[in-house]
Amino acid sequence: MGSSNSKLVAKMLGVILDADSLGQGVDLSPVTELLDNWKVYPFSDPEQVAKRIEKADVVLTNKVVLNRYNLAFARNLKFISVTATGTNNIDFPEVERLKILVSNSVGYGTPSVVQHTLALILNLSISFHHYQASIIRGDWQKSKTFGLLDHPIQEIKNKTLGIIGFGNLGKAVATAANALGMKIVVSEHPGKDTRDGRVKFEEVLLTSDYISLHCPLNDSTSKIMNSTTFALMKNDAFLINTARGGLVDSDALINCLLNKKIAGAAIDVLEQEPPNSEDPLLADIPNLIVTPHIAWGAIESRNRLVQQTKENIEHFLEGKPIRLVTK
Repeated sequence: MGSSNSKLVAKMLGVILDADSLGQGVDLSPVTELLDNWKVYPFSDPEQVAKRIEKADVVLTNKVVLNRYNLAFARNLKFISVTATGTNNIDFPEVERLKILVSNSVGYGTPSVVQHTLALILNLSISFHHYQASIIRGDWQKSKTFGLLDHPIQEIKNKTLGIIGFGNLGKAVATAANALGMKIVVSEHPGKDTRDGRVKFEEVLLTSDYISLHCPLNDSTSKIMNSTTFALMKNDAFLINTARGGLVDSDALINCLLNKKIAGAAIDVLEQEPPNSEDPLLADIPNLIVTPHIAWGAIESRNRLVQQTKENIEHFLEGKPIRLVTK
């Protein structure tokens, strides 16, 4: 950077609102070395945000909401970098009115999400969670045969995987699953004419052995999996959701699972995160696997996220912003 840019950087304040959301083992120094002044907070409660950003020039947030109220206090704020792909925690009409630039991170977690999605498919297919529980109960130890075959096991080869949402993640999951012998069908947007290589949404539900969700959460996809769409699925089919909790109607899913209208489900995301202890999806539902929003969480993925955030800030400082998000 030139001397004039260096003077500008020296005067700027960066604030990280929820650094601990990136987990253990992540080095933030590639980001914090870019400005002379930083305030790094592990977490920020809603009532703390306004005070914490009031003097900031650059703000990093993963899930902390930046809205009309707290942005009104941020008189110096010029740039927000979201340490995630989803940006529904940003009040875009307000940031556009205030001429605050917003960048996000894209594609950093694809390998991690792909392997987690496949892990969920495989775990459902071999009843892994049931066999683990059987061992803990001592069922194998009491068995009269060398192996325990108390729970269903099936091969995924030649099974049909329906992909709903065919961006980078959906395409990568399709490639990996196809390499394991699965047949891939890709859903068209509901209600739209089918393009080459796509199949009507309803047909995907009717014919797939596994359904994997990889679409964004918006008005058109909210609760896309509901009592009506679940009714289209085969009784021996499985649902996998590593995208957004709001894509699935929780009550409808629980009803389907308890009444065995579908064979099972594996979900990495809930509508409310972290959930409260009364969330019905955390109850003992035998044909449901729940993981705590970790599909993106491989250390390599999180390090790529830091690197992209560094690039976002660097390009902003150079007056050439990248990964800009507008609504």
